[in-house]
Amino acid sequence: MKLLSSVLVLAILFILTMTSASPSPTVIIIGAGVSGILAAKTLHDSGIQDILILEANSKIGGRIHSVQFRGHTVELGANWVIGGGPRSNHLYEIASKLNLKTYLSDYGNISANIYKQEGGLYPKHVVSAALEVAETRDQFCTSFSTRLSAPGHDRDDVSILVSQRLFKEVPTTPLDMVIDYFYNDYEDAEPPRVTSLKNTLPRYEFLDFGDQTYFLADSRGFESILVYIAKQFLSHKHEVIRDQRLKLNKVVREINYSKSGVQVKTEDGSVYQAKYVIVSVSVGVLQSDLIVFKPHLPQWKTQAIYEFDMAVYTKIFLRFPYKFWPSGPETEFFLYAHEKRGYYPIWQHLETEMPGSNILFVTVTDEEAKRIEQQPDIKIQEEIMDVLKKMFGNDIPEPEEILIPRWWSNRFFKGSFSNWPIGYSQRRHMQLKVRKAQNINNDLGLISLFFV
Repeated sequence: MKLLSSVLVLAILFILTMTSASPSPTVIIIGAGVSGILAAKTLHDSGIQDILILEANSKIGGRIHSVQFRGHTVELGANWVIGGGPRSNHLYEIASKLNLKTYLSDYGNISANIYKQEGGLYPKHVVSAALEVAETRDQFCTSFSTRLSAPGHDRDDVSILVSQRLFKEVPTTPLDMVIDYFYNDYEDAEPPRVTSLKNTLPRYEFLDFGDQTYFLADSRGFESILVYIAKQFLSHKHEVIRDQRLKLNKVVREINYSKSGVQVKTEDGSVYQAKYVIVSVSVGVLQSDLIVFKPHLPQWKTQAIYEFDMAVYTKIFLRFPYKFWPSGPETEFFLYAHEKRGYYPIWQHLETEMPGSNILFVTVTDEEAKRIEQQPDIKIQEEIMDVLKKMFGNDIPEPEEILIPRWWSNRFFKGSFSNWPIGYSQRRHMQLKVRKAQNINNDLGLISLFFV
């Protein structure tokens, strides 16, 4: 499960020197997701209040996105917050301050809740043995990553898969693969073969903030946390932001930048001028042709963007006329082991958070998520029902409704969150963060902001 506190959100800030010839904001911020709102608040708190936020969607939040599903609020994007660690998690603190309903996710009985490909549960002792191997393997990979990055002994990066091979225990059976998926893909949205070891393990978000993961299920939605932050510097009435510095449904298509300033053009024909611009969109959007930069970004910058990974993490929700799955303590999460890695693997029912809702959701990632997105809803439902019948028998009802997010297809996101790929060097990463680019006009600077 991907936690918001571990999501990497990329923004590019152009620092330009000019004297404005007409009334215009000092800074335009493109995107009102986490990074955009935090960038705006940082500027505001620093005394720069003449800002303008342009958001393509009809509300703030970005990939923090809740919707109504059969009378219940469900989260298409960020869903968990973590706490209990040595460092304070600001998001968890806000959730607590707002009295948002959160529920501790208990994965402790996974060994009793893994289903075979053709039906039936794996014996608990068999799964327990496989989980013990997986835990030992994960500890080995974490230790190996620490040795690779040790001061004075810094060595080239490898994939998580390479470290698993060194451990001599690479998951190959359906059971081992779904457990490995639970340990890795469920967190990173990409498999170990393409994920950086040095930049993934140890998972510092758990070391810093704790390993208690709380599933947020509140009618106000996860986005209420971001609204709370935005209300600290944007004018509002009750829960609605009513500030002229925030413009919704503004799809930015072109950014012109020079020594004299920046010009931002939107799809509806609007044109905005400013001294600086912060582009707070996903790396997936930066890799697409939605926004055109004039002049083109320098090759070293473009290459740094293109080499990073935008992963896809999709939760598919289904509402049934009645529940047919086990419920009660230690049943919330269950896994489906298939010979094809990542084939509808991680399941969760919401009877704890939303009693009587009869809602299940399944998490899919990476290439499977992309494959699924390209199918019509009815085809996806057929595949899901085939899996559910394998687990619970043929005498189960059809869903009354299905909700399928399409993060990869959505031109405003082009994925769910970024994942550090194998071989993406620290040098390349510094090129995303470099403040002054010596190989372009010295009046221009480029910097990348990372918010976690």
